Amino acid sequence: MKVTVVGAGLVGCLLTCFLARRGHEVTLYERRSNPRKAGAERGRSINLAISERGIDALRRVGLDRQVLAGALPMPGRMMHAVDGALTFQPYSADGTRAINSISRGDLNRILLDAAEAMPGVEVVFDHRLTGLSEATGTLSFDTPGGPVEVEKAQVVLGADGAFSAVRAHLQWRPGFDFSQDYLDYGYKELTIPAKDGGYAMDPGALHIWPRGSSMMIALPDPGGSFTCTLFWPKSGPGSFADLDTPAKVEEHFARHYPDAQALMPDLLDDYAHNPVGHLVTMRCSPWQIQGEQTVVGLIGDAAHAIVPFYGQGANAGFEDCVELDRCLAETGDDFAAALRLYQDRRKRHADTIAELALDNFIEMRDRVASRAFLAQKKVEHALERALPGRYVSRYELVSFSTVPYADIRPRLTRQRTQVAAALALLTAGLLATRALLKGPRAKP
Repeated sequence: MKVTVVGAGLVGCLLTCFLARRGHEVTLYERRSNPRKAGAERGRSINLAISERGIDALRRVGLDRQVLAGALPMPGRMMHAVDGALTFQPYSADGTRAINSISRGDLNRILLDAAEAMPGVEVVFDHRLTGLSEATGTLSFDTPGGPVEVEKAQVVLGADGAFSAVRAHLQWRPGFDFSQDYLDYGYKELTIPAKDGGYAMDPGALHIWPRGSSMMIALPDPGGSFTCTLFWPKSGPGSFADLDTPAKVEEHFARHYPDAQALMPDLLDDYAHNPVGHLVTMRCSPWQIQGEQTVVGLIGDAAHAIVPFYGQGANAGFEDCVELDRCLAETGDDFAAALRLYQDRRKRHADTIAELALDNFIEMRDRVASRAFLAQKKVEHALERALPGRYVSRYELVSFSTVPYADIRPRLTRQRTQVAAALALLTAGLLATRALLKGPRAKP
């Protein structure tokens, strides 16, 4: 089967590897120039946290070791208080499990190389999709040399991100449901450079500066630097709109992020020139359309964009590739049937991780520095150690397992019920034992 994939980002490249492995001929189109030559856009590098779902997908195509060789494990969070005090929170009960920091650009290059090396794959850059007819299978592109048309694509898969051009060409159809919900927050990248040839902070942690209504995070880079990301309100006091002069920026950092400011010699330049990005959750349905000549499907952020606060955007997209590959195997590579099955199985899980990511934003911004939250985490880890495999925290189920997203909340509810019942039995037993030890009172 000849398959057209639109979008040579992370999901599009990995999907191409899965499809080519199944023997399909794949043409992969990308609107940008070749990123291995052009480099990354300034302020758009957001480091990724690759965890078990993503690693599982990479393992299936033999890329896990290569990717992890260039990643930095982060077994916990490092909280930065305003006064500079540090508090480390391990992600797992035994402190050994870690999420892995990797540059989006580096990962994209690895996946591009892998896709191009597969038999039957062609990668075409500088082609921006401008037209798509699911009736005829015709695709239109803008290119540096002018408009071009590609005719009679049998299968078109949109892996072109949150602002998908493929999805945009389907949205006019009756019955297509689409929603986008923007947070009143934006993001901006900054850099903490290497210091004396090494890291200025502990590279074995995801660093967080929680400040109630806003926060900053930092992930380590292989070269000794950290990529920092501000998550601030778009308007109001302390927002991107409010901090519109160098003096205001310096004063704000001195008040709220003094330890980080001391490590940022290029703070004002980065702040002035790096753009403010948007944080959006996008949902749509259906993810597939059957035309007269071709079938069109959506995958990854094109089908379900989420905010980045659980580090699951790329992981969920990679897991999409695994599920679609499984559906193709079950349907004998009937793409129309496989895409319908893929949506039936995957949609509720995509909706669930979108909700979990929004919940985790509030946790990271507001709760992680509180004593109550720290006490809760200690109790969770104690239960995990006492009941290995039977009690697992929400974070571990999301990041260190492949338990389907929508099955996590029911499992947590069952765990809480079982623990409460066990505690009730233990309490009753202790009270009964105490009563027996005391014995009946003697009559006077």
